[in-house]
Amino acid sequence: MTETYANLRSNVSLLGQLLGKSISDHLGEPFLEKIETIRQLSKSSRSGNSKDGERLIDVLSNLSDNELLPVARAFTHFLNLANIAEQFHGISRHCDGDVCAPDPLQELIVKLKNSDVSEDEMRKSVAELHMDMVLTAHPTEITRRTLIHKYAAINKCLSLLELTDISDKERDQLLVRLEQLITQAWHTNDIRKNRPTPVDEAKWGFAVIENSLWEAVPQYVRELDKTLKDGLGISLPLDASPIKFTSWMGGDRDGNPFVTAKVTKEVLITSRWVAVSLYLEDIQQLTKELSMDNCDPVLRAFVGEDADEPYRVVLRKLRTELKETLTALSATLQGHDSTAKDIIISTKQLKEPLELCYQSLTKMGMSSIANGLLLDIIRRVNCFGVNLVKLDIRQDGERHGDTLSELTRYLGIGDYNAWSEEDKQAFLLQELNSKRPLIPTSWEPSAEVQEVLDTCKVVAQTDPEALGIYIISMAREASDVLAVQLLLKEVGCPFRIPVAPLFETLDDLNNAADVMQRLYAVDWYRGYINGEQHVMIGYSDSAKDAGVMAANWAQYTSQEALIKISEENDIQLVLFHGRGGTIGRGGAPAQQALLSQPPGSLKGGLRVTEQGEMIRFKFGLPKVAINSLNIYTAAILEANLLPPPAPKQEWRDLMQQFAEQSCEEYRFFVREEPDFVPYFRSVTPELELGKLALGSRPAKRKANGGVESLRAIPWIFAWSQNRLMLPAWLGAGTSLKTLLDEGKKELLQEMYVNWPFFHTRLEMFEMVFMKADEELTRFYEERLVPKELWPLGQRLRDNLKLTREVVLETIPDHKLMQEQPWIKESIELRNPYVDPLNMLQAELLSRSRSCEQNETINPDIDQALMVTIAGIAAGLRNTG
Repeated sequence: MTETYANLRSNVSLLGQLLGKSISDHLGEPFLEKIETIRQLSKSSRSGNSKDGERLIDVLSNLSDNELLPVARAFTHFLNLANIAEQFHGISRHCDGDVCAPDPLQELIVKLKNSDVSEDEMRKSVAELHMDMVLTAHPTEITRRTLIHKYAAINKCLSLLELTDISDKERDQLLVRLEQLITQAWHTNDIRKNRPTPVDEAKWGFAVIENSLWEAVPQYVRELDKTLKDGLGISLPLDASPIKFTSWMGGDRDGNPFVTAKVTKEVLITSRWVAVSLYLEDIQQLTKELSMDNCDPVLRAFVGEDADEPYRVVLRKLRTELKETLTALSATLQGHDSTAKDIIISTKQLKEPLELCYQSLTKMGMSSIANGLLLDIIRRVNCFGVNLVKLDIRQDGERHGDTLSELTRYLGIGDYNAWSEEDKQAFLLQELNSKRPLIPTSWEPSAEVQEVLDTCKVVAQTDPEALGIYIISMAREASDVLAVQLLLKEVGCPFRIPVAPLFETLDDLNNAADVMQRLYAVDWYRGYINGEQHVMIGYSDSAKDAGVMAANWAQYTSQEALIKISEENDIQLVLFHGRGGTIGRGGAPAQQALLSQPPGSLKGGLRVTEQGEMIRFKFGLPKVAINSLNIYTAAILEANLLPPPAPKQEWRDLMQQFAEQSCEEYRFFVREEPDFVPYFRSVTPELELGKLALGSRPAKRKANGGVESLRAIPWIFAWSQNRLMLPAWLGAGTSLKTLLDEGKKELLQEMYVNWPFFHTRLEMFEMVFMKADEELTRFYEERLVPKELWPLGQRLRDNLKLTREVVLETIPDHKLMQEQPWIKESIELRNPYVDPLNMLQAELLSRSRSCEQNETINPDIDQALMVTIAGIAAGLRNTG
């Protein structure tokens, strides 16, 4: 690494030395020396020394069964510590300007001042700024919560250590504390013993808010207000709410039988319990601060003429109401009766007394007090409301159809699922317009159908302020949306909840605009949606269906078409992006991802999923969260005020050709190559992933299905573990070579330079190439795959090599990750530590499968295998 990264290297070295001491104290100096030998051989091998590579394989292959787990844990713990050091480096006081990205908002202000964008346009865009970060539990964060708390404490120690005026005594105390934390982590079980329940996952999401976002959000809004005011003369109003958080944890029942109506209800109550407890802490602190007597006539009239300390009068009343509400919610969650009343049920009940105090302080010349803790609490109320997060509901479209089908058969009017789309729509609209109930009281539905109806009843009985939207997975037709509307009507839902179709496969994305056009043509539907429509774009399943290039292009063109028809119908379109953390699931650095969207796609604001471990990487620490929100804010404002040009027709034509050819090649391997499935199952740990207590959701939508039923997450996870990274590039190489052979290089380079969409796609390939490693994949193959399947493995590795070559040939005068030196350095730092875990994993898979064939179980092998999975995920900074 260059001197630019000296501080990072120093922290990695410090944490590594302390880890080494913990290992030595536990397992002895000879074992630590073995770890160091493996590390040095790996570094030498990575730099091109093939003899040391052979020695490394020999050392790892000859580890005894009782050495496997501690070796795996040693390298996994180092990678986790490296992640901590890297995350801290981005927010360090001494972070070099060449490493840390420049302030994205300041950069945008410079661009705006040099543009012809009017002040009115800027004010309008700022006023309409809206981001909705949707926290999901798939994949569930692989790191245990108890370890996450220790990592946060390590980060805090690093922060204190860089203070310039720290004394020698304080420094020694911090080093002792660091050693304690690292030793605690070393002696803590790395892997969950049991799968988390959906309620556990929800509580993990709430903990991220409590430990990070609760502090970060008001600071982010405060800094945004100052930056806009200083740079553009635009101030945020008191009720500004540019950021909201929604959750799927406890609401996403797509393929997860453990998310029931009862679970959803418990999560909704728990969410409000956490919010009330956090506000209570804030109000108690604020009550101590607001001891002033002077107030304006409005506040005086509210508290009475004789009241002393009027602000405290208001806050004490609010504090009492919060305490009683907390008691009532606690009793409900515990199943106990209570005389306490559930008083604070709406955000308005929090906002009004706080704003009353704010206005009075401002009018009485105490703005500095008003703009302190009180303003921070008001900002929190604007963001989190009384429910902490809104809860989305997601269900597979088939479940709604099966519910109606069972009902229509009971009523003797046929089988709903067998009807044509026209007949389905006619039936649904007739019933939606009918005043009589459709569901007879005597009907006793099956358990599966009853669960769908119970979920709809929970929605109907919940305050709409606590709910986000209702998402239909695998939506294909207009009837999928109308079916949900009818079921909600039948259970007596008294309010309108936005219903969003999720278009996931290639065909569904291509048909999305036609489906929505049919819905917009329905008078009843247009009246119901009140001028606003949510549509979710699926990234994971479309890439799994058609390959990453075809999926990316379908996502782009479907968004364009949806924007066009929504504008024609005078409907505000809110696009919801179901992105994952990895390239194969739509992942990309936030700024590049947003600026490569079609023009106009962010006019309705940004709604995007933040998934699993990416939640911690983006929002796990307050300063990191503020940086992430600043990046999103700048990118959205830039996309709306300085949108990229629409692509030329010749770019579109070439991209269409690229997409079609890449899809054909991808599907040939995945669907038609007879050896592909057995090769996949043997060369990756896909079958073993089920042993890892990652999340509450099963790995497959259907228990007996094959690869086609495998969820996108384990599909990508498995290929990343063996470093082939196949879903992120398969299909691109041969098709891109064809375009180059046809003399399209100049046009491709023009697209790379001038079209953010195409530029970002090629840049993401570069990141994949830095993480992929053909030789490691070959090692897995030789240890795990029957020889008759080896030719397929060689074809795939040759395809990866070709893809790397043609991408670099397309990018003018370029080396891998030249534009992302920070990411390049990060990957190169980790590779020598991930490589031994990969080799060890292949050895462990071989031993584990041998045990299974002999019908024996070695718990040490299985535990070590799980640790390597977690360690490789930590090293690659994703779990799929």
